[in-house]
Amino acid sequence: VIGMVTKVNPRLAVVKILCVGDDPLPNEFPAIIRQNEVRQTQVDEVEMYKCFRPGDIVRAEVISLGDKNSYYLTTAKNEYGVIYAKSVSGSTMIPVSWDTMQCPKTKITEHRKVAKMV
Repeated sequence: VIGMVTKVNPRLAVVKILCVGDDPLPNEFPAIIRQNEVRQTQVDEVEMYKCFRPGDIVRAEVISLGDKNSYYLTTAKNEYGVIYAKSVSGSTMIPVSWDTMQCPKTKITEHRKVAKMV
């Protein structure tokens, strides 16, 4: 699924699901990425603010229907994570590595859990 991060706290990121595959949804669906579902390794060391920021567009996989309020998502595979992010200056950021994106205008780097492009 494709979604937009709306809120980040130390334990989870709140996402609204916008697309399933290539199909846009008529309504947004609430979802959560929990801290232990961000990546496969070093799960205890995940800092949510270094993985996602509000406004980021992410590719993720639904792992369960969750509770009555939200689906549960994972980005724990290489192809899942941030696929689009804007810098403070408003420029579209470019992936530099699996955990870093860079603003082409200011050259400032920011941490993200970057999706491997497939």
